Amino acid sequence: MQRLNQQFDLIRQSATVAMADRILALKASGKSIIGLQMGDPDFGTHPAIVDAALKAMQDGLTHYGPSRGYADLRTAVAKKLIRDEGVTYDPTSEILITHGGIHAYYLAMQSILTAGDDVLIPDPSWATHSNMVIMLRGNVNRVPAPADNGFIPHFDSWLKALTPKTRAIVLNYPSNPTGAYPSREYLQKLQDFAAKHDLWIVSDEVYGSLYYEERPTSAAAIEGAKERTLLVNSLSKSYAMTGWRVGFLAAPQHVIENALKAGQNSITCVAPFIQKAAAFALTDPAIQNVAAEMRSAYAHRRELVLRLSHELEAEKIKVIPPQGAFYFFLDLRALKMASVEMCERILDEMGVGLVPGSAFGEQGEGFIRMAIAASDEDVEAGFRKIVEWAEKQ
Repeated sequence: MQRLNQQFDLIRQSATVAMADRILALKASGKSIIGLQMGDPDFGTHPAIVDAALKAMQDGLTHYGPSRGYADLRTAVAKKLIRDEGVTYDPTSEILITHGGIHAYYLAMQSILTAGDDVLIPDPSWATHSNMVIMLRGNVNRVPAPADNGFIPHFDSWLKALTPKTRAIVLNYPSNPTGAYPSREYLQKLQDFAAKHDLWIVSDEVYGSLYYEERPTSAAAIEGAKERTLLVNSLSKSYAMTGWRVGFLAAPQHVIENALKAGQNSITCVAPFIQKAAAFALTDPAIQNVAAEMRSAYAHRRELVLRLSHELEAEKIKVIPPQGAFYFFLDLRALKMASVEMCERILDEMGVGLVPGSAFGEQGEGFIRMAIAASDEDVEAGFRKIVEWAEKQ
């Protein structure tokens, strides 16, 4: 048998996607399932954004577009970064339009890593952050971000994980799966650490607009940080455009030039009509209000879960209020049961789809991720069923 790429032996398939596939199969067999496993907004893309894409198609924008991205979209991204993150990027040389946030992350890592480089990634974190490094023949050093520290690494853990081959730090705040994010002071200290050890910081800020407390600080907003920081973002979560696959990378010019080459040789360009819709979404004032309304809906669901956890007096589930994103990382360590087994049993016995915490790293064992990117009714019914199941164990 012909030999395959052995890097993929080191990578597991996405637990989120695997669970979604299983739930689709169960639904197809006629079983009623409450799906709280996917990080996909239950809101539809606003019709005005769809109209912008349709108009672009009708105007003939159905061929190749510029591989760097249309100037109007790169300008819209630059304005968004000033408006929301307080950081300034040159749209002509420091911004690249990508095929979603994952592609932006791929281009970022492809641009700065050489085979054998080490990358520091907090644990727990979204599996793709580690998997992409492995695919690119880098090495992942996980930095514990324990629940007892608010899912933020103790600072000395960064130093302990550092090696002579360390090239980059990956951040994702607000975090998937925990919703946590650090203070500005913490990020300042981390940027000082990166500067001292000549490290890149790759910051996945896809959930940056979904916060319930003080607005999170962008990793690039720290003074002097921009020269070593690569920002990854997309329109997927904030504008309910997950299926559109449009995002962006903001970074120093020499990084963007590398990323442009990687983009040209992986996707050629993002579809022109999608770019026009994205430019509209980022700049239209009414759409910004719609995005704010969606965040308010998630905040309402967050409060719903917190209220229910108090009313139900669940003794075997510890509910940690997320600071951002649209997930609860529920602590069921009291059951002393593997998170995969818990999720499988809750799905089979209660009909609720969830993601095991172990899919996000060793620090996630004993936890389960519950998305609130679902209707109020599904969030309430699903959480009640989880509590009911846990209290029986």
